[in-house]
Amino acid sequence: MSTPYRCLKKLLEENPISSSAPCRIDSGGTWDIKAFALPLEGAKPTTVNLALNLRTYITLLPYKPGWVKISSENFHAQETYPLDQVPFNSQFGLMFAVASLFGFHGLEIAITSVSPVKAGLGGSSAAAVAAIKALSLVKALLHEKELGKGDILHLAFHLEDAVNMGMCGLQDQGASVFGGVNKWAWNYSRKVRPFERESLLDAMGQRELSKRILVAYSGSTHLSAKINRLWIEEFLKGNTRSSWIELNSIVNRFAHHLQERQWKAGAEELRNEVAIRKEVTPQAFTPIITGLIQESEEMGCGARFAGAGGGGTVWALGEIGDIKGLREKWAAILKGTKKGRILNCAVDPVGVREEGKAVKDIY
Repeated sequence: MSTPYRCLKKLLEENPISSSAPCRIDSGGTWDIKAFALPLEGAKPTTVNLALNLRTYITLLPYKPGWVKISSENFHAQETYPLDQVPFNSQFGLMFAVASLFGFHGLEIAITSVSPVKAGLGGSSAAAVAAIKALSLVKALLHEKELGKGDILHLAFHLEDAVNMGMCGLQDQGASVFGGVNKWAWNYSRKVRPFERESLLDAMGQRELSKRILVAYSGSTHLSAKINRLWIEEFLKGNTRSSWIELNSIVNRFAHHLQERQWKAGAEELRNEVAIRKEVTPQAFTPIITGLIQESEEMGCGARFAGAGGGGTVWALGEIGDIKGLREKWAAILKGTKKGRILNCAVDPVGVREEGKAVKDIY
C-alpha cells in the first residue's frame, strides 16, 4: 500500500468524517495468537467472540499541514508530531502507525470510546479498525478505491501486531470489523486469509443472547501484552500445551451450544474453561475477578474474564432470571471498588461503519 504524503486539511474542513467500531467479549482468546495457533493448527484452534455495542468513535478533523495529532477524550491526552517523525511506540503509537501507512497529514484523529480504557475489551483494536475505516473514506473522496472489510481487518491486525512485536492475535480486530457473534478458526499457514469465520446467531438469536449476558468492569486496568507474554513463554516450553488443547475443545463445544441457543450448556462450558485457566493463566485472576466469577457460578451462570484478564472486564452467561439476580450480586461487589461498574450493553450486529448516516438498530 504505497501512498505519497498528502495533506487533508482542506478536504476535512469541507468534509467531516466519522466512523466507529464495536469492542468484544470472548471465549478461547489467546488461541488467536500465532505462537499458539500455527504450530497446533491440526487441533483446529478456535476463538468465540461477541461484539458489543460499546463503540469506539473516530473523528477526522483538519490540522496544520505536515503534522498529525492524535487525541483521546477517554485518556485526556494528545500527541502531535510531524508525519515523518511520528513514534510507533508511544501511547498512541498504533494510531500514528495507521496515519503513517496511509501517508496523510494535516489531520487530527480524535478518539472517543464508550467502553472503559484498558478493560480487556479490545478497545485499541476497535480504535485502529475505526481509524482505518475513516481514512478509507478519505480515499474514496480522493477518487480512490475504498477498503473492504477484509482489507480493513488485514491492515488493522498486522499494524497492531507489528507495533506490539508479534504479541497480538486476530480476534479483536475480527469482532470490530464484522460485529455479531462469531466462531473463528485460525489458519495462519494459509497465504491469503488466516481464518474461517462462522456467524453463530442471526439477529433474533443475538437479541436472545443479549438478554442472557452480563458485563462488568472490575475497576482496574490491565496490560494484555505483558500477561500474554507469560502465557506464550510457558506454552512454547511445552509446560501448559496439553491444558490449552483441552481448553480449545471446550471452546468448540461452547460455540455449538451458542449456535443451538443452549444457554445453560454454554454457561457450563464457560465454567469448564475457567477451571482450566485457573491452572494455566493464574495471572488473569485478581481478587475482584475471582469474586465476580465465583458469584456467577453460585447463581448457576458461567463467567470469565475478557481478553487477557489481570484486571479489566468480566462477563457472564446464564438464563434470564439468573442473570437478573446476578446483576444485583455483582453490583454489590463492585460498590467496593473505585471505578468498577456494570456495563449496560448488548451484542452489536453491525461491525465497523461510517457515522453520520442513518443506521437501523435491531434492538
